[in-house]
Amino acid sequence: MLLPPRSAGTDAYWRIFNADGGEVEQCGNGARCVAEWLRLAGRAGAGGSSGGDHAAALRLESAGGIIAARFPAPGRVAVDMGVPRFTAGAAADGDHELTLDDKTVRFTQVSMGNPHIVLRVPSVDTAPVPTLGAALERHPMFPQRTNVGFLEVIDRRHGRLRVFERGVGETLACGTGACAAMAAGRRAGLFDASVTLALRGGDLVIGWPGGDEPLWMTGPAAVAFRGEIDPALLTA
Repeated sequence: MLLPPRSAGTDAYWRIFNADGGEVEQCGNGARCVAEWLRLAGRAGAGGSSGGDHAAALRLESAGGIIAARFPAPGRVAVDMGVPRFTAGAAADGDHELTLDDKTVRFTQVSMGNPHIVLRVPSVDTAPVPTLGAALERHPMFPQRTNVGFLEVIDRRHGRLRVFERGVGETLACGTGACAAMAAGRRAGLFDASVTLALRGGDLVIGWPGGDEPLWMTGPAAVAFRGEIDPALLTA
């Protein structure tokens, strides 16, 4: 849902609702879609931002904060997803453990403006995404619930990912989940600064130098359909 800007220098404020009706803080793929919609509507740059190699054509604000967007090529959108934040008190490699049905589950907990945990798996094809994802999403360790990513590392520049999203279930792609997975893998020394992650809905390119530098996510965006709704129907 797009709303007028609330902060100076931004182009729009937007709200994100999941399939269960719950409002969430951030959505990476949603940000790319919103940015492309605003570009097609001639709104790119209306809020303004400074120049430079990573100059933003748009600045979008949500409950998760402000992110910048730019358009490196026709049909492709890059968004600045901010700096990944790892949970304080984690082990040196960022891992946590919990016991679930007498089995130890090890994961990395990271925020991209919304909560994620990332599990490394030998193969995303055989990972128990529907069952384990559902159990972890609502585990008492996560009072706000969490998104659950299942990451298969291919090499230092490639990986595969499936995500069980908070309030939704498994989806074909999750932008913040891809960012969290890349950040977790890079922090563990498994990924280079640019990684292509293959999700069931397509590929995303994630770039992160590390440290306090922002993480950029790049992927395609295209109009799927247009429609109209009578606002009166929403209050009936």
